[in-house]
Amino acid sequence: MTLPTLSLGLVGARGFTGSELLRLLSRHPRLKVAFATSRDLAGKRVADEAPLSGSELVFEDLDPPSCATRQVDAYVLALPNGKSRPYVDAILERRPGAVILDLSGDHRFDDAWVYGQPERNRAAIAGARLIANPGCYATALQLAAEPLLPVVQGPIHAFGVSGYSGAGTTPSPRNDPARLSDNILPYALVDHLHEREVSAQLKAAIYFTPHVAPFFQGLSVTISARLADALRTRAELVELLVSRYRGERLVRIDEAPPTAKDVRERHEVRIGGLEVSRDRTHVALVAAVDNLLGGAATTAIRNLNLAMGLPELEGVSAWLN
Repeated sequence: MTLPTLSLGLVGARGFTGSELLRLLSRHPRLKVAFATSRDLAGKRVADEAPLSGSELVFEDLDPPSCATRQVDAYVLALPNGKSRPYVDAILERRPGAVILDLSGDHRFDDAWVYGQPERNRAAIAGARLIANPGCYATALQLAAEPLLPVVQGPIHAFGVSGYSGAGTTPSPRNDPARLSDNILPYALVDHLHEREVSAQLKAAIYFTPHVAPFFQGLSVTISARLADALRTRAELVELLVSRYRGERLVRIDEAPPTAKDVRERHEVRIGGLEVSRDRTHVALVAAVDNLLGGAATTAIRNLNLAMGLPELEGVSAWLN
């Protein structure tokens, strides 16, 4: 039996995450890109920018009402923070039954939207119509910290370093190769979006300090917290992580601390390097994820699959090794 193809529109296809989505969707057996928008690339063939072989699709410059007139099953909004609202409003008015997946941070705190982290929220994502994709740092930080919450006390501290693709394509000091050369750039040292996002999701105090380094892709987060029970052993804490993610194909528990390079162009989150202080009062561990894939595009595909009744890893499993 031939299964039906589902269509989607990608709004904001020029960005780094949009490009990765097009690449993943090129091998998805059931999801077909019906339109892709980019003001800068309007009129150019999508196949010239992304591997949609055989596709005659061209990038279009569409305003929100024009996007909402397109008869697709799902709309993926790969727009900068603060830019999705006009598109959401137009789509809800004209296409209320369609799935909307927002990759920006605009709806991660909105109770009307389902928070799209499959490992933590799989049942709610299935069949959902409004899905807020999690942030890249937030993905790694939540998956590493959540299993430890019952055994730590006080705030969780996290030191993050990402490649400059996380700053997007719009020129800024955070993606300026000259400024980043032989350098590391701290920014948003309090109240970062992902700090607030993870604190809200885990219902715990998270103190997060992000930095940008002179590599393109991938991120690493080092997490530190005080143990509530000083008798906890490293083996017990590792088992908390292993048991929590047993059966999860896209979470890997490592012995050694994972690095940003370890996850580059990969789809899983890696967590490892867990250590306990000599007096057994302090625990630290490291999580790493590709900010464009496992921290964004891969999760988006999984969320679309769950929302539209498809196997969660369809279109992703072909890339796993």
